[in-house]
Amino acid sequence: MNETTTLLSELTLLEKAALLSGENTWQTRAVERLGIPAVWMSDGPHGVRKQVGSADHLGIHGSEPATCFPTAATVANSWDEGLAAEIGAALGAEAASQGVHVLLGPGLNIKRSPLGGRGFEYFSEDPELAGRLAAAYVRGIQSQGVAATPKHFAVNSQELRRMVSDSVVDERTLRELYLTAFEIVVREASPWAIMSSYNLVNGVYAHENPHLLIDVLRREWGFDGAVVSDWGGGNDAVAAVRAGGTVEMPSPGYDSVRQIVAAIEAGDLDEADLDARVGELLDLVRRVTERAVTARFDVDAHHALARRAAAESAVLLRNEGGLLPLGSGTRVALIGDFADTPRYQGAGSSAVNPTRLTSLREAIGDTGLVLTGFARGFRRDGAADAGLLAEAAALAETADVALLALGLPEISESEGLDRSGLALPAVQVGLLRAVARANPRTVVVLSAGGVVETPWLDDAAALLHAYLGGQAGAEGVLDVVTGATGPGGRLAETAPVRLGDTPTAGRFPSTQRTSEYREGLYAGYRYYETAGVDVAFPFGFGLGYTTFAYSGLRVEDGTATFTVTNTGDAAGADVAQLYVRRLGGGRVHRPARELKGFAKVRLEPGRSETVTIGLGERAFRHFDVAEGTWRIEQGDYEIAVGPNVRDLPLTAVVPVEGTVAAGTPDPALAVYAAADIRNVSDDTFAALLGRTVPPAGWGRGPLEVNDPIDRLRVARSGLARLAFRILDARRRKAARSGHPDLDILFVFNGPFRLISKMSGGLATRRLTDALLTLVNGQTIRGLGRVAAAFFRGRREEKRTREAFRSAASPDAGRLTSTRSA
Repeated sequence: MNETTTLLSELTLLEKAALLSGENTWQTRAVERLGIPAVWMSDGPHGVRKQVGSADHLGIHGSEPATCFPTAATVANSWDEGLAAEIGAALGAEAASQGVHVLLGPGLNIKRSPLGGRGFEYFSEDPELAGRLAAAYVRGIQSQGVAATPKHFAVNSQELRRMVSDSVVDERTLRELYLTAFEIVVREASPWAIMSSYNLVNGVYAHENPHLLIDVLRREWGFDGAVVSDWGGGNDAVAAVRAGGTVEMPSPGYDSVRQIVAAIEAGDLDEADLDARVGELLDLVRRVTERAVTARFDVDAHHALARRAAAESAVLLRNEGGLLPLGSGTRVALIGDFADTPRYQGAGSSAVNPTRLTSLREAIGDTGLVLTGFARGFRRDGAADAGLLAEAAALAETADVALLALGLPEISESEGLDRSGLALPAVQVGLLRAVARANPRTVVVLSAGGVVETPWLDDAAALLHAYLGGQAGAEGVLDVVTGATGPGGRLAETAPVRLGDTPTAGRFPSTQRTSEYREGLYAGYRYYETAGVDVAFPFGFGLGYTTFAYSGLRVEDGTATFTVTNTGDAAGADVAQLYVRRLGGGRVHRPARELKGFAKVRLEPGRSETVTIGLGERAFRHFDVAEGTWRIEQGDYEIAVGPNVRDLPLTAVVPVEGTVAAGTPDPALAVYAAADIRNVSDDTFAALLGRTVPPAGWGRGPLEVNDPIDRLRVARSGLARLAFRILDARRRKAARSGHPDLDILFVFNGPFRLISKMSGGLATRRLTDALLTLVNGQTIRGLGRVAAAFFRGRREEKRTREAFRSAASPDAGRLTSTRSA
């Protein structure tokens, strides 16, 4: 009998149920009499955000200082698994030094649309790239004895109404596009935990979705860790236990505990399911408390790593006449508000309190460049200012080069809201044009968590997209600008010409109850390459200070081998990318190109390297929905290799025996074979889904517990509608200020159940139902129910808490933590 089994036999029913929800915002519950300690969880996609004292889950209050590394969207452009593992190990070390046992990251949701408000936290539009980089992060984090928690599982694409939106997606698209990155992480890095997403997936909340959590995650992939709900993502505690959801965070008080106990006693929940979930939690506790505390981390070394990561992840998109790199002694006019007050991370739960923060203005003095002056150039809130514009243009005339720092303001990229467009603010575009007229040798450094439209590109002699580079991002940018580091970043997402060209244009984000994934497999480059749509910069694109040639492709014995040569006169790095496509049609529709392998190559001038990329089990497969398994269709496949998806100089055709014979396509899905997915009909989408398309609207009946709180605007109660107007006024005020009000965004996007789920025990589900009675127009009856539910809930909460603590508190000595929390 192992330790977990022994503990399960000694826990009471109440203790088991209590272990499956948090004690507070960040900690699990302890059972001291059995030596089961609480473990501490913390946000950490690109830096540890441990909060003590005034804690919240949105990054509003302060946290302990930690290194702010570049965001996942930035590091993805490095295409460097070794670098990702280094960052992961640093994150794990810092978490361990702060007594954090579970780090909530990395984030690896597929970028379905460049408008996704949380895109800066996610790696890529491609699952192979996202999965492999995330797996490297996980291995690094867990090498320090800290649990990584890949998130958000699954199909979590939009921020608008993220806690109530139902992602309606066909099974093949689900498997091939939205689950594959998670599959790679689970199979190749064995994370000790995983975080479920807020949304529903095909009608069932992710944290209580047995298809996701049991059928796929545990049975098919062999995951043996704990599933942690996103904060406030728990819905039905009993359903979660039954479906594979391990622990509900943050603390909902003891309301969920009582529901679980009652379900067991009534025979509505099998105690074997409860034991399975408690066993997962105990295994997590054991894994993260086996290692001694790391007393401290090397602040300087981690800052240097952040700087290197920022430099290696910046993407050079334009360099007319070889303007970059700038030589020592070049006279530079530094322009733009971001040069003085950098945008280095996104807003929300991932916000890190950096150990230090440098700006371009501060760092430029150490580069050998000569600063002729600084001009703010524009107002952050987007208001026009002729004086700032004139000052910047005048300064640009005094220098050899104008270095112009542009980017998206904070309100554009935040947890809780999606971007409204892809354009830079008009005042920044106007500034660029004025500066370029004054000095055509203008270098634009762009700070944003994703792609932007670039109709102004001809006004920039050079364009370096730095993404969100973390606390040392400015130093990393200057390393690239001066040539101390060659630009080796390559786009991990496609830059469209315009928003209207994207496959989800006009449908993202969905404002309805459902978010319909009508585009199927055609996200990102899969759409642009198959449909033949022009793009501004293709997936995988990036320039360097040297050139590379590809030659000698051979495909045999399940591997592709070729040679990359540095044909320029400077050292540099390139990313060799391998894509697969099915030739001659086939039974199943497929994108024209699919990334199936890549390798980062670093070469001195004139040097060559032989690169070998394996064609593993993911290279040719598709998911057979009818059979519920992966298949490989017999036929000829093209292997194409090159520096980006639209520059593939090497090709080879290989016959693949496959596991199923080639067939004829389904005529009902002809539009998908052609990637004609901009206006998919209900009948065609139903054919893809294999079922009727579910209703999209909210209905006209009374508001319910899982309706979004922003629907107070249509409540029957005048008092409720007044509450909405007050909240909405606060939201609009924050939008005008340029800084998102995360509290309001969380409330607006959340369902009414948050009243109890996020109260820490101050409210119960019964109280939420009573409030809805009031909201739905029964004022007197509702007030009475609210009062009764409140006082009854307080009594129940006190009794349950005392019963748990009295049973759990006697001392014993097993499984005692050796780490500080």
